[in-house]
Amino acid sequence: MAIIETEAVLHEAHRDNHTHRDVNGGWLRPAVFGAMDGLVSNLALMTGVAGGDVSHRTIVITGLAGLAAGAFSMAAGEYTSVASQRELVEAELEVERRELRKHPVDEERELAALYASRGVEPALAREVARQLSRDPEQALEIHAREELGIDPGDLPSPLVAAFSSFGAFALGALLPVLPFLLGASALWPAVLLALAGLFGCGAVVARVTARSWWFSGLRQLALGGAAAAITYGLGALFGVAMGG
Repeated sequence: MAIIETEAVLHEAHRDNHTHRDVNGGWLRPAVFGAMDGLVSNLALMTGVAGGDVSHRTIVITGLAGLAAGAFSMAAGEYTSVASQRELVEAELEVERRELRKHPVDEERELAALYASRGVEPALAREVARQLSRDPEQALEIHAREELGIDPGDLPSPLVAAFSSFGAFALGALLPVLPFLLGASALWPAVLLALAGLFGCGAVVARVTARSWWFSGLRQLALGGAAAAITYGLGALFGVAMGG
């Protein structure tokens, strides 16, 4: 009884500690990319305009216009990209579905050969392929995973990707504008808030990756800070040139 209880405890511990995050969903990549892009692009845009020695009102309008234009652009781009990818996958699934319908024996042999190539005894591989091929939808799912590397039941959603990208970009792009909307008249509060947001976003991303939070945060901080500094310098250069 002690052995059985110990095995049960070990099985439960393995089950609880052997879970994986969803890496196939359609929301994480566009959300992360959208937030980072919103922060970096709008911060760079606003610092570039500010470098040209323009008015406070012009900086605010530029930031709000960059937020709106970027959010809609990101959403449209993500929707088109994910929808095109999904349509391509569905087209390939239809090809495989036709092959299973027209040549079921050949497809079953193909599956058996695949299992045999991975070390399963040939007789057992043929039996496994035969049993799995009884259900056409199950057979399609297995062939899709083995041949295309996709899960037909877990395809990304274009709408989820678009809304995630839109919301994340808008939130990220809002940070550099927020101090001005709250009454700030100088650029440095917007820069500090945006850089803090970049570090925070990088640290949050580290929660779903293998990187440490400080490394991921500092990496985003350095990239965003460099972009803002370069565009500020370019804006000052263009402002002097045009003023001259």
